[in-house]
Amino acid sequence: MDFTLTDEQTMLRDAVRSYLAGRYPLVESRSAARSAERWQPAVWAAFAADLGILAATLPESVGGLGGGPEEMMVIAEELGGALVVEPYIGTAVVGAALLRGAGGAAADAVCSAIAEGEARIAFALTEPDSGREPWDIGTAAVRDGDGYVLTGAKIVVADLPLATHLIVAARTSGERLDRDGLSLFLLEVDAAAPPAGIAAQYYRTIDDHQTGDLVLDDVRVPASALLGAEGGAWQVIERALDDGTAAVCSEAVGIMRRVVAETVEYAKQRRQFGVPIGSFQALQHRMVDMSLELEQAVAATYLAVLNLDADPKVRRRAVSAAKITIARAARFVGQNAVQLHGGMGMTEELAIGHCFKRLTAIETEFGSAIDHLRRYADATAG
Repeated sequence: MDFTLTDEQTMLRDAVRSYLAGRYPLVESRSAARSAERWQPAVWAAFAADLGILAATLPESVGGLGGGPEEMMVIAEELGGALVVEPYIGTAVVGAALLRGAGGAAADAVCSAIAEGEARIAFALTEPDSGREPWDIGTAAVRDGDGYVLTGAKIVVADLPLATHLIVAARTSGERLDRDGLSLFLLEVDAAAPPAGIAAQYYRTIDDHQTGDLVLDDVRVPASALLGAEGGAWQVIERALDDGTAAVCSEAVGIMRRVVAETVEYAKQRRQFGVPIGSFQALQHRMVDMSLELEQAVAATYLAVLNLDADPKVRRRAVSAAKITIARAARFVGQNAVQLHGGMGMTEELAIGHCFKRLTAIETEFGSAIDHLRRYADATAG
């Protein structure tokens, strides 16, 4: 397995890193996330026009650059290292995967808008009374004349306050826990004025990302809102969730690289008993353990990314193994970094506290370690 980046991928990494180092200060990004606007539109426009990262992994047929999972990994890792809160993964990874998997003229049009920085996607999947399975969906889509009527509720819809388009997973047939009978619907939305029948509540999470809850009360949509074949959406959803999982694993790697580097540097500067605390053997061992957890996380993430296009069973095992490894490493690296920084580790002024919050959120994003242990066992047993 070749872990070496190509020349093009190296140039992509360096371009993203250079841009974020000069134009994405932590203080400004956090202030924007906590403002009424909730994000930095100028940064998103630069992602599209200056860096081209929103188009990097989209097909050339929709205005993309034709990249693949490796390019996604490179981008997500750099965005993670800079603690970017703009909705790259929700839009350019998960949203784009749902649209590509479903296909059709409407999906292609939105993909083109994503590449141009004009469209942002929120995927409404999880429900208030959902169990641990992502296909546990009760939101109903009932045929009514030349369209559908959607009824149900969704919670923790990532990037909802920033979205221009909403993709809703709803049941068109079958029982609640059936994987068959699920369909996807594409709706244009405006956070300031949601469509008739949709009640939305927006909030900011502990890691300064934006999310929200939805209530769909007899929302009428045209038949053209259906993405792909009616009742056949589960395979599309599963692949999109695996893409998203691999992306947040890559993001976590970028964050942990920063955490380890800043912790080592802090240990060289912070003095106690007249010497740098990095000279204490016990703390050296702790930082070595952090580095080992990081390297295991890197290897597991590479395995997942390089198997995203493999047989579904192989993909499931690789992605779930990566998420399990990331969950453990994120907790170990984050907690030890905070402890080694002392009280400074939880202040707003240092990046370490923000890194810790984001790593804590990633532990359960796209499924917890327990969820993926069960999935890995199922995939291994067949």
